[in-house]
Amino acid sequence: MLIGDVARRSGVSARMLRHYDALGLVRPTGRTRAGYREYSGEDIRRIFHIESLRSLGLSLREIGRALDDRDFTPSELVDDLIRQTQERIAAETELLTRLRRIGAAEPAGWEDVLQIVALLRDLGATSAGRRQRAALSSAGEVPVPVEALVEAALSEADPNVAGALRWALAQSGDDALAPLAQGLGSPAAEVRVRAVRSIAEIPDGGATTLLRDALASPDVVVRRYAALALGTRGVADAVPTLVDMVVEGVNDVDAADTLSALASRPASAEEIAARLVGRLALGTVEASARLRVTQALAEIPGITASRALADLSQDEDRAVALTAAYILRIRDAR
Repeated sequence: MLIGDVARRSGVSARMLRHYDALGLVRPTGRTRAGYREYSGEDIRRIFHIESLRSLGLSLREIGRALDDRDFTPSELVDDLIRQTQERIAAETELLTRLRRIGAAEPAGWEDVLQIVALLRDLGATSAGRRQRAALSSAGEVPVPVEALVEAALSEADPNVAGALRWALAQSGDDALAPLAQGLGSPAAEVRVRAVRSIAEIPDGGATTLLRDALASPDVVVRRYAALALGTRGVADAVPTLVDMVVEGVNDVDAADTLSALASRPASAEEIAARLVGRLALGTVEASARLRVTQALAEIPGITASRALADLSQDEDRAVALTAAYILRIRDAR
């Protein structure tokens, strides 16, 4: 079969067939009397084999080795191709994400594009200082897309940079909530914590709804951050978790302060005091926990708190008893 017929049947151009011949990949079995290349059936099968391997991303050199080396095993080469393809997909995905973020910022001109690109690059810099400056600059005239800020906030380990990123997200308001909500469901504990802390700094609105949902999280650390944030917003649902924090000695000072703020209404004060007293009634609370509860009751007004302090002034632990008695004297003097 002549080269023109082979090209039509195989879909491989005559020029490429000549290139294969020059490389020694497919040498026509014969020649006509006029000197034209003449391909046999075996030659054509080899052409189809070459095209199949090219579709996998193999170079012509690798294809020649695969077809001619009898000791060649494909597994190593296929593994290498998988790795190269994964790297290429990751790079293309990163580029696509960057382009979408630039588009979302709606740049007015190339200067805006260049500024956004610089900020995105600095958000991923190895220098914590550069990342922090980028975060603080993100709410400027040409803002960084909120998705980029969320991604940076959920991966940031440096406390100063993390604080700057949470501030930047707070300026974005509810626009940041959807991607942060995904962070709450992350399998990584540190990402969940960063997400709830970022949500806690976003002003009231949709953030409060997300924080209420976070109170039911299986992650106790997420629940605690959500409770502290909700308590400062006056949400009574946070009380049980805050009481647990006081008893367990986890951020107990902040939890007690938040309970005190929630106790500004008489009905709330009685509920909070009852919950604190209820934990004491379990009979298994250690002296250190009883002392923390005593200190928390100091700022809770009402009869229930006063009665509990009177009982605690008779506690077997001297520190608890003295603290309760001191608090009672101050309350009586008011």
